[in-house]
Amino acid sequence: MQDVKNNPEYVPGHGLLKGKSVLITAAAGVGIGFAAAKKSVEEGCRAIVISDIHEGRLQASVDKLKEETGLQNVWGKVCNVVVEEEVQELIAFAEEKLGGVDVLINNAGMGTSKLLIEMEDPEWNKVIDVTLNGTMRMTRHMMKVMKPRGTGVIVNNASVLGWRAQKEQAHYAAAKAGVMALTRCAALEAADFGVRINAVAPSLAVHPMLKKSAPEELLKELEGKEAFGRGAEVWEVANVMMFLASDYSSYMTGEILAVSAQRA
Repeated sequence: MQDVKNNPEYVPGHGLLKGKSVLITAAAGVGIGFAAAKKSVEEGCRAIVISDIHEGRLQASVDKLKEETGLQNVWGKVCNVVVEEEVQELIAFAEEKLGGVDVLINNAGMGTSKLLIEMEDPEWNKVIDVTLNGTMRMTRHMMKVMKPRGTGVIVNNASVLGWRAQKEQAHYAAAKAGVMALTRCAALEAADFGVRINAVAPSLAVHPMLKKSAPEELLKELEGKEAFGRGAEVWEVANVMMFLASDYSSYMTGEILAVSAQRA
């Protein structure tokens, strides 16, 4: 029997995105974004653009994606989602390279740990601007592009902290709750022209960068709250993104799917 707790079996692609084109923000490195990019290719996407703010890491990720999947229709474009002009440039670049974006995955976000009573405005504002406002900017401009075509899918990355409380995460939780509300409201508008918008809300996704930045005791505490006694693998979150990006979720919009195994 598979050891769900310690050794989840990697799920191969099933052609969920066959023939589609994909754009993903914050997709360089080892987190959910790159996992979503790799899964998109494994699910049959015909072409993909990934973005990130780190040029060197982005190019390395483009090369890695080509090498690991064999798909050559892979492009990278540096973009800081807090800058309006860069967002517009990214979407224009993706539209040109892909011949039209079928799926946008908004993965860009950031967080820090700080008690609210000790937090200054700049730290609060930065997390809100990247995580919430960045998602809004990408969604707004992608809706404008998808509207005349009457088709398209947007998948946002939220968090269970949009529902649940955690000390030192007031800014991040507020931003992710905003992403949830944005998803629901934008979905109603986009439904008028055939575009679907949904979101995933992961609880704990463990990757090397998180292990580096988070105290070991905190990670153990958070993992202890999960039903399986572990955090999700990043590809497990990406799998749910693939479902929402695919035609299997054709009657879903404005929904937030928790990727969570937390105990009550």
